[in-house]
Amino acid sequence: MSRDNSQKPHSHPRPPGPGRGGSLTHDVSNQPKPIPPHNPFDQHPALREALDREGGSLYADRVREYAGVAGSEIHQLGFQANEHTPVLKTHDRFGYRRDQVEFHPAYHRLMELGIGHGLASLTWSGKPGARVARAALMFVHNQFEAGTMCPITMTHAVLPSLRLQPDVASEWEPRVLAAQYDPRFLPADQKKGVTLGMAMTEKQGGSDVRANTTRAKPLGEPGPGNEYDLIGHKWFCSAPMSDAFLTLAQTDEGLSCFLVPRFRPDGSPNPFHLMRLKDKLGNRSNASSEVEFPGTWAQMIGEPGRGVATIIRMVAETRMDCVIGSASLMRQAVAEAIHHCDHRTAFGNQLSRQPLMMNVLADLAIESEAATALALHLAGLAERGEYDESSALLARIATPIAKYWVCKRAVAVANEAQECLGGAGYVEESILPRIYREAPVNAIWEGSGNIQCLDVLRAIHKEPRCLEALLARLEPHSGDHPQLARTIEAIKGGVADGKRIEQHARRIVEAMALGLQAVVLIDSGNEKAADAFCRSRLVAEHGLMFGCLPETADFGGLIARARPSGHA
Repeated sequence: MSRDNSQKPHSHPRPPGPGRGGSLTHDVSNQPKPIPPHNPFDQHPALREALDREGGSLYADRVREYAGVAGSEIHQLGFQANEHTPVLKTHDRFGYRRDQVEFHPAYHRLMELGIGHGLASLTWSGKPGARVARAALMFVHNQFEAGTMCPITMTHAVLPSLRLQPDVASEWEPRVLAAQYDPRFLPADQKKGVTLGMAMTEKQGGSDVRANTTRAKPLGEPGPGNEYDLIGHKWFCSAPMSDAFLTLAQTDEGLSCFLVPRFRPDGSPNPFHLMRLKDKLGNRSNASSEVEFPGTWAQMIGEPGRGVATIIRMVAETRMDCVIGSASLMRQAVAEAIHHCDHRTAFGNQLSRQPLMMNVLADLAIESEAATALALHLAGLAERGEYDESSALLARIATPIAKYWVCKRAVAVANEAQECLGGAGYVEESILPRIYREAPVNAIWEGSGNIQCLDVLRAIHKEPRCLEALLARLEPHSGDHPQLARTIEAIKGGVADGKRIEQHARRIVEAMALGLQAVVLIDSGNEKAADAFCRSRLVAEHGLMFGCLPETADFGGLIARARPSGHA
């Protein structure tokens, strides 16, 4: 007699329970969970020590507080802001020009957090340690979302150039120092706070801004602080929803600097045509655009014909932020790699305990720590340079040195960290693909590698005391490590070869960067990290890939120092 089994349970095996993957085919195991919300200041000894060493210890609690926000809220907002990218609205439905960019709420919240916590203003408080603390605040923000740091960086960087025109600065500086984010499209005098940007490069010139063709015509009496009409274009204008921009245009006296607000003095929109948004490799939460000036109102900043000298003060600040940003991306990439390898096994053992992987992770940890130490040292030099000439001279040459080296190394670190995760580091659920796309922009922005190397040579030529300051920083440590002594001699030999110095500029600047990183690590008191750095970076026999540390390195100790959580 047949039975009706239609109402009986199926006879296949019971499905996996909660936490086993929910699949009928297999259990999900040996897959590390994401790094949980954490405080990237408390769990980063190199950053804490650098903040203290460079004079920012009074701000430790402030940095710790913001780091807690970064490791939780900013981390999540970063994914949202990069998934929902900016949208350009050139015209309204009636055909009138609108020239505005719309952003996802996550972007606005990120901007509110960054500006509200002083990332664009703290430096200019004039308090001891403020600049170093601001660098640390930027570091923890940028680890998790780099796109919003572009408008914040430019807002922070604009004041040294604006202050060359006191009448204009008196109007705009209080708006920057208000430390309030106000995204409304309104005249600046109606807003709680402002952001400022920069537009320099043109199609035909790129880094060669003296090839710019944008013209400035005086609307009355010419000269500093007076009104001009701009006609021309800019190939790259980042953060076009800023309230005003520094730009360069030709006058009868030569290339000059101008402030271009989004609104004219009478409150009407300034003709500022957004032609298109750049479809970029990375930095996608930030809108970068091509703009045209079809008769755009502007004020001259600084002396006519001195545009480069005026805007370079802003550029020096943004270059420093490129170094800080690259160092922070390295830190997050290394943290992701170590966390993954701590919680995954392969070939019968935990990945982070296998000799070859330990070498790779320790090597990445050294690279990250050296970048962090140098980035915060730059901030310390810049702050001390306000009253100490030798610090100012060293900051002048060390900034392009660090910009050249650290920004390039970030790409390699991000790539190697991805490889530590394998395919899991190549998919968009991970932050690593975004870090990998973000990394190259800092090497390109504000002058690519060759420009930085030429700027180092320019500093040596125009102000030989810059080289003297660099050597004075390095030479007291020549006896600390034989490899460091040889590096210092190589720098001296390179700059003395006047006929071939430009041809070999990259090699010379690389040696300068490695020498600076070595002495900063030595000064930090971390003897094991300093020794491993010198033995692996300052010798010709060192392999060119990560994972080639000498056998004397303290692999476990270096990894533990960079671990993003308290336990493996």
